[in-house]
Amino acid sequence: MKTIFVMVKCELGKAYAVADEVVQQVEEVSEVYSISGEFDLMMKFYLSDNADIGHFVTERVQVLSGIKDTFTIIAFKAFSPDAAAG
Repeated sequence: MKTIFVMVKCELGKAYAVADEVVQQVEEVSEVYSISGEFDLMMKFYLSDNADIGHFVTERVQVLSGIKDTFTIIAFKAFSPDAAAG
């Protein structure tokens, strides 16, 4: 399983509509956060190991109405207190 984060710039006034559309339309989404700063939203996706990240982002995320720009981060390992105990 691959974990990626996609930070999204939205058209003015469209952040909540974009967040709602991603949650409704993209089954790989785990969480969507509204954030401050240069980007409006941060989305967390879980992709299958054989998924092509570039195709996923360009064909499933960037094409959604209201999205102006994206920045993708690929995660390698998750750290948490629960994982350290086991």
